[in-house]
Amino acid sequence: MTFLIMQSLVNGVILGFLYLLMSIGFTLVFGIMRVVNFAHGEFYMLGAFAAFFAVTQLDLPYVVSVALAFGGTILLGALIERVVFRRFRGDELSGMIASLGLALILQNLALIAFGPDPLAMPSLISGAWKLGPLIVPKSRVVVILAAAVILVAFYVFLMHTRWGRALRALVQDSEIAAVYGIRVEVMYPLGLGLGVALAAIAGALMAPLFGVSPFIGGTPLLKAFIVVILGGLGSIPGAVLASLLLGVIESFTSSFVSASAADIVTFVLVIAVLLVRPSGLLGHKEA
Repeated sequence: MTFLIMQSLVNGVILGFLYLLMSIGFTLVFGIMRVVNFAHGEFYMLGAFAAFFAVTQLDLPYVVSVALAFGGTILLGALIERVVFRRFRGDELSGMIASLGLALILQNLALIAFGPDPLAMPSLISGAWKLGPLIVPKSRVVVILAAAVILVAFYVFLMHTRWGRALRALVQDSEIAAVYGIRVEVMYPLGLGLGVALAAIAGALMAPLFGVSPFIGGTPLLKAFIVVILGGLGSIPGAVLASLLLGVIESFTSSFVSASAADIVTFVLVIAVLLVRPSGLLGHKEA
């Protein structure tokens, strides 16, 4: 029993890191744009396809492929902010509908370009490490370490760079940020581009684990949405807490009950949090 508990805890932390990388970009976009971006999962899918073709067709190193997926998606996100979302600033409902349309466009373009069949990406590393009685797949450890490095770099960027501080000011209050001289016309595209690029890099990291297809964005989007609801819309610390909490709960429920029960417990938790604290665990009530 002790072994199963420890194994479930390790698996839960791994899941939590995977959810965090996806959800932190989702909550960043909401915090800046005030739009629930339902196309977030499609950027996850685009990142996975970009890494897949860079590795299998261009023979590029995996690290370079992930970096290309990240950089290319920042540019694509900034362009989409200019062309699409710029017109819906301050209009949350229209922005949400636009994001749904964008999701359908991206998914169907991928379907036309790549077909519906899943594609298998070569595994980065095979085998597993044994830590006493615990078994940890090496491939997942590599992904978790990469995710941890990316999250630390993102934290340093937000907290200790001029552009990061400007993004945080924009999240707090866009009007005051503009009064203090922050160039919101530059920061909005950067914020959206960085947010969706975090989804793309999550897709690129997880492509060797789960494969690639035009339909892989749905589940990560749902998990990211659950995380930001639990943690609080726009709260990055809340996203961290909720990601780890969700991963551990899912792992324990799957191990001791069933995978179907894990989904039930997750949504019961979401409803309970919304009833008790509608703003989320670390969210702030709207003024």
